[in-house]
Amino acid sequence: MKEDVKDLFGALPVDDEDALARLRAGLAAAADEAGVLDVAYREVDSPVGSLLLAATEAGLVRVAYQVQDHERVLATLAEVVSPRVLRAPGRLDPVARQLEEYFGGQRRRFELPLDFRLAHGFRRSVLAHLPDIGYGHTESYAEVATAAGSPRAVRAVGTACALNPLPVVVPCHRVIRSDGSLGQYAGGTANKEILLQLEGAA
Repeated sequence: MKEDVKDLFGALPVDDEDALARLRAGLAAAADEAGVLDVAYREVDSPVGSLLLAATEAGLVRVAYQVQDHERVLATLAEVVSPRVLRAPGRLDPVARQLEEYFGGQRRRFELPLDFRLAHGFRRSVLAHLPDIGYGHTESYAEVATAAGSPRAVRAVGTACALNPLPVVVPCHRVIRSDGSLGQYAGGTANKEILLQLEGAA
């Protein structure tokens, strides 16, 4: 792989954006072919701001809002998953496409391989239930706690939603308070409202 990387650098002018883009793409492809691309990432624009997408070979592992600090999220992935993190948009093309369809009102459910390694125990049980909350519908934290097998764990459901590593795709925005108010959201209450309005649930 070292020779491949050296060939990619060649004599590219560092101020040529197209050349740099080709270099990055070449590096990502070489890393993937060599089996050393553990975490690929890219950013996409959306009605709820810039979203960071990251995926392992197992599937989508992280979606992060800009308010969550993309650089910090990448640093955490490097610590928790693997230090071999590289911008490699190609691996995330299917995710970007389905998000575009979702925000365009053409998709109601995501069909993507998901890597839940960042969630454990009860949190993972909560996340497993969230896609069962239908598009355009909501459930209360108490209802989710019951569905996840621990009716009294309402506060824990709130924590699981707040720490959801895959917001939007795993729809924690569909969980609201029993009185109908929105409750907190990792991407901000305004973005939670945007998502619910998009789905016709608010």
